[in-house]
Amino acid sequence: MRFDFAVFGATGLQGRIAAKDLFANGYSVLLCGRDKGRIEDLLKKHKGKTEFARIEAENVSHMADVIKKHGTEIVVNCVEGDWNLNILDACIKAGASCVDLDTTISKTKKQFAMDKTLKERKLISITGCGSVPGTGNVMLRYAAQKFDSFHTIKCGYDWKSNMNKFVVPFSILTITEEFMSPASILRDGKLTAVKDPMDSLTLCYPRSIGKQKCFNDEHQETYTFPHYYKDKGLKNVECFAGFPKHSFDRIKTMIELGIASKEPINFKGTKIRPIDFLTQVLKRIKVPKGYKETENLWVHVFGKKDGKKKEIKMECVIHTLKGWEEDYTNIDTGMPISIMAQMIKKGVIKEKGAFSPEGVVPPEYFFRELKKRKMIVYENGKQIN
Repeated sequence: MRFDFAVFGATGLQGRIAAKDLFANGYSVLLCGRDKGRIEDLLKKHKGKTEFARIEAENVSHMADVIKKHGTEIVVNCVEGDWNLNILDACIKAGASCVDLDTTISKTKKQFAMDKTLKERKLISITGCGSVPGTGNVMLRYAAQKFDSFHTIKCGYDWKSNMNKFVVPFSILTITEEFMSPASILRDGKLTAVKDPMDSLTLCYPRSIGKQKCFNDEHQETYTFPHYYKDKGLKNVECFAGFPKHSFDRIKTMIELGIASKEPINFKGTKIRPIDFLTQVLKRIKVPKGYKETENLWVHVFGKKDGKKKEIKMECVIHTLKGWEEDYTNIDTGMPISIMAQMIKKGVIKEKGAFSPEGVVPPEYFFRELKKRKMIVYENGKQIN
């Protein structure tokens, strides 16, 4: 059977969300991953429009064979970013375009270096298609056209819940890496690193969230923003992550106790990484009845227009949606990547090559799609979608 899309990592949180959004828009979807049991409900509910294919991100040839076998022209990659290059390689071998959620700066550079090959094969690759990066990049593209020049961009995300109960916001591996990994920032045109993100705590004031502590976060935007807007005079870029205090404190405690470590330990003759054990334990946490979240994705641009100082703050506000309660505000990652994949399918995005969203995604069309999913975009406090 041929499929409109293949979702890699469909058995994970974001893969499920992306797949559900594609199904909701009438598409057939090949669900690819390792644990079929986690998506039996989707396979039953959408019987006739879906199948399951087991894949391993280490095996490029097999992934390419799966894509070719099912005639899929667009892969929605929701696998951890460590595997983006393998998956893009498989897509190129199979003649399929690819969108992914995010990855490291070094891997982003390598993906951009494949631009010529992608153009020759008439394929599209867009990296960083979730929330931040993703929606934030498109908000920057929208704002950039209103400046003659801009020197500084700050971007990030903040969220809160209606209960002070710990619920895993998204991949605990990704979260702990954000807390622990050195964060790249662009300062005076040069990339530098904040060795301990906790040393960079600052206050952010996003709409619907209020005052919240944020820390520098390792994101590919510190590379992609100047890649596209260096000629606008861009010299400073910082990305931030903000968590509510109850969640921040619990995550920090896990890290301090060593149970988020990637360093293997020997347990009764078996080597196991504490972070893998923690991931499985946290999957058992039950979401309290009535639990809801609000998240704000924001981009703040500082520059000039007609010789005068100008600032634009773009924000996208997301709430837990009816019918999507189990996904909280994680819909702001899984839905945007689905939207961008659909834009390729519909021919809204036509240019071939390697991109991040600010280089190729039309803002107005994208914002309209966000509104359909009750994600509201603001420019300096005024709703624009």
